[in-house]
Amino acid sequence: MSTVYEINAKIFKAFCDENRLRILELLQGGEKCACTLQDELPIGQSTLSHHMKILLESGVVEVRKDKKWSYYSLSDKGSVVATEKLSMLLTKNYSDQAQCACESEA
Repeated sequence: MSTVYEINAKIFKAFCDENRLRILELLQGGEKCACTLQDELPIGQSTLSHHMKILLESGVVEVRKDKKWSYYSLSDKGSVVATEKLSMLLTKNYSDQAQCACESEA
């Protein structure tokens, strides 16, 4: 069973590579076949497959199979989840602040 930290790491790993960011940008224009993505990127097929695996695992991208072809698109649900996770991580929660241990010794 995955922890919330493992799930968050999968989501944010999707955004930690220049090629994956470029793939996400390409998918903003709509669904793309893997061969179209490969034509647009300076990477080989195996590298593209690696990046697509990470994007799919994050939930930000989804795939539709049609015979031997794979068509990728941005996932509406995955985009909402990623946005919510980032917002939660960057929102300050002062009620949860613990007093510094060194302050209690003074």
